[in-house]
Amino acid sequence: MATPRCGFPDKKTHQHGNKTLHTVSHYQFLQGRPKWPKGKRHLTYAFGSLFPTRFMPPVARAFRKWATASQYFTFSRASTYQGADLKIIFARGAHGDNSPFDGPGGVLAHAFAPTDGRFHYDADERWVVGAVPTAYDVETLALHEIGHLLGLGHSQFSNAIMWATFSPGVTKGLNSDDIRGIRALYGS
Repeated sequence: MATPRCGFPDKKTHQHGNKTLHTVSHYQFLQGRPKWPKGKRHLTYAFGSLFPTRFMPPVARAFRKWATASQYFTFSRASTYQGADLKIIFARGAHGDNSPFDGPGGVLAHAFAPTDGRFHYDADERWVVGAVPTAYDVETLALHEIGHLLGLGHSQFSNAIMWATFSPGVTKGLNSDDIRGIRALYGS
């Protein structure tokens, strides 16, 4: 548990599996299986006023990857922060959501279940775009936290983007387990 990780709590929830003998799904849904209302297929996102502009393109790429993988959602940047479905910020310590950050090396980021829409990076971590041995990739964590925003829990498969822990210098993309999970939740 000392490994840097997502701040979303791990709770054992109902597991869903593929019926073939050779494929085992390790994805999980969030407790209570929250999801966006039927018909809400287009979600808007916005960045807080202090969000570094250099990190906006990798987060936008992460949204595009989820749109392609889900075959259900589309995403676009909102014209205002207040009007966005999904709100993304950098924050430190206690920041008003009852889930305070713990400084460097612990909780890296967290997001809330549908339809809350909040996604927070810990500003005390070292963030970069790409693989740098002493820092965390913004896009990798965006992919993970967007999964939570859409209703996915932590996977039991270490290669999945929804695996709970991350290492500095590592970049990851969506895995077949992540894709099966989002399609099982929303259909495709």
